[in-house]
Amino acid sequence: MTFKVAIVGRPNVGKSTLFNRLVGRKLALVDDRPGVTRDRREGDARLFDLHFKIIDTAGLEEATDDSLEARMRRQTDLAIADADVCLMLIDARAGVTPLDLSFAQILRRQTTPVILVANKCEGGKGTTGMNESYELGLGEPLAISAEHGQGLGDLYDALEPFADSIADEETGLEVESLLDAEEVEGFDADMPYEPDLEVPLRIAIVGRPNVGKSTLINQLLGEDRMLTGPEAGITRDAIGIEWTWRDRRVKIFDTAGIRKRARVTEKLEKLSVADALRAVRFAEVVVLVLDATQPFERQGLHIADLVEQEGRAFLVAVNKWDLIEDRTAKLKELKEVLERMLPQIRGVPIITFSALTARGTEKLMPTVEKVHELWNSRISTSRLNRWLEEAVSRHTPPAARGRPISLKYVAQVKSRPPTFAIFSSRAPEVPTDYKRYLVNGIREAFDLPGVPIRIYMRKTKNPFANKKS
Repeated sequence: MTFKVAIVGRPNVGKSTLFNRLVGRKLALVDDRPGVTRDRREGDARLFDLHFKIIDTAGLEEATDDSLEARMRRQTDLAIADADVCLMLIDARAGVTPLDLSFAQILRRQTTPVILVANKCEGGKGTTGMNESYELGLGEPLAISAEHGQGLGDLYDALEPFADSIADEETGLEVESLLDAEEVEGFDADMPYEPDLEVPLRIAIVGRPNVGKSTLINQLLGEDRMLTGPEAGITRDAIGIEWTWRDRRVKIFDTAGIRKRARVTEKLEKLSVADALRAVRFAEVVVLVLDATQPFERQGLHIADLVEQEGRAFLVAVNKWDLIEDRTAKLKELKEVLERMLPQIRGVPIITFSALTARGTEKLMPTVEKVHELWNSRISTSRLNRWLEEAVSRHTPPAARGRPISLKYVAQVKSRPPTFAIFSSRAPEVPTDYKRYLVNGIREAFDLPGVPIRIYMRKTKNPFANKKS
């Protein structure tokens, strides 16, 4: 069983920098301003031969009301209670502050063991702060530099006693590569979709700020896992949470709200948006959350277009449905806008709900599972070629430079999303409009609504090209 380590401390002492150092990637946003981190974020950490779960937390604030800072503080308290050991970071260059003293007193009352870590000690600059830190009553401090990777050997020695039952298993994403179409014979028969229950289904929740993404995730999880509130733009990092739905592992990503590019001017918001887009690229299913009380803005269409370009399974979730009076007319309007503005992914599923009251949220995961199944569709070569023959007989390809184009053969070369290769001796001359006709034909014939479909035209070799006349 992997042990858990929570990183705590006042704002801007380097918690997220140490988190990124231990997970080996820049998962958490880092900026010079205090209070960048708001939600707690978990990651798989590695320190030499130690493997453990690491939790990055918001900076500890002295707040007990219902303000944003107080809600952030409650998230940190939950992380402390869930951890096997806490790393309390202080800024050794700034020395011990009254806030450090206050929270050291709180941590001493907790049952979770605490290791005191003095950060920013590179070049001997933190000697004074190191000496002051003894008054915190948390034992001898460890001198490190999270930014430069110094002092990690001492941190290893401090964490090793908590590693009695470490699982040395590492999981990763298996990246599929597009096979050479000319080397693929296609699928001999339709293969029913069987999900790999060992690998979590990866879902990204995206949308504009303040549409209810974090509230939706809290309803799905059945707990206040994500920080929520009336303020727009609370979520900054793309936070991944693992949970189980109907005996299936799921990893769901809450992302920062994505505004129009022209309105994104601050560095921190640019980092947040980039993190959200990265979550889209690594997800399998993307859920675009809309506010039912606001019109379908172009920004939502841009997000949907990005999802299609990335080839991800896609569905639209309309929140705040309880505030709509004429729901039939509103739903019809949404469907018409999607069909008109996103013809490349016709038939996108739309679900409606209220994240605040939880009414309708139970429809989300069954719909996600359905579009994920379609995204993994595999179609036999024989059925595809019967379809191609009928499609060409209904609408033959337009002639190019006075010569007819013959489509000889089609095969599916991969799924996720469904990707097909069509062979022709004049493949480069098949016009874009006709390719779109073929995509729509596959979508309709094999019932693939709302799924990105890829078609590649491959040129067949002339068997007489190298023979002498």
